[in-house]
Amino acid sequence: MNFYIGVDVQVRRPCSYAVLDEAGQPVDSGWFEDPECFARVLSDRFEGEGLQVAIDACRTSVETPRAWNWMGQKGQWRPRKSGERGWGRHCDVVIKALNLGNPQWTPPLREAPLWMQKGFALFKTLAPIAQTHEAFPTATYRLLHRRQKSLPLHLDLSSFAPGPKDMLDAFTNAATVRAFCLGRGCEVGGGDGLGTIVLPEPVAVPFPLDTYPAP
Repeated sequence: MNFYIGVDVQVRRPCSYAVLDEAGQPVDSGWFEDPECFARVLSDRFEGEGLQVAIDACRTSVETPRAWNWMGQKGQWRPRKSGERGWGRHCDVVIKALNLGNPQWTPPLREAPLWMQKGFALFKTLAPIAQTHEAFPTATYRLLHRRQKSLPLHLDLSSFAPGPKDMLDAFTNAATVRAFCLGRGCEVGGGDGLGTIVLPEPVAVPFPLDTYPAP
C-alpha cells in the first residue's frame, strides 16, 4: 500500500506533516523537530509500505552560480551576466517564469538559511526509506486557481492548532504528490540535475524553458 506524505519545513517552530492513504483519506498528521526522529517514526509506523514524501523545501543547494537566465519576453535563455548572483535552480526558474509563485532562489550551501539546511537534511535522511519529491504549495494553489480545477482534500483538524497554515500546506503537499504519483500531475525543472518540483496538474511549459542549456 502507498502512503502520501506532505511536509512543511520550519525552524522557528516544529515542522508539520500530513499522511494520506491511497484513497486520499488522512491517516496521520503532526509535528516534528528532528529529521532523524521523523524518519524513525515513519519507519516504525509504515514499515514495508510505499512512502511518497513531498517536502516544501529545496532538495539541494547550487554548487556554482547558475550559468543561464531565462528571458521570458524573448522566450529564450541567455548567459548570466557579470554581477548577477546566479542563485536558483532550473525548477525555480520554471516556477517563476510560469507565474506560479516567487521561489526562494536556492543559494550555495554556505549562503543557505537554516530552514533550507533543514530541508537538505530532511531529503537526505528520508531517501533510504521513501521516494522524496519537492513541492511548493503556492504553485499548487495558483495552478488550481488558474485552471479552475479541483483537488479534493480531506482534512483532519485535530493537529492544526500549533500552526493552521503550516498544517494546511503539509496536507496540500500530500495531495499534490498523490495526484502526481497517480499520473494526474507533472514535474518541472530538472535540466540542471538539481531536482524538480511536482504539481497536481499538467502545465504547458514553452520550449526551450523545459530544458536547460548545456554548460
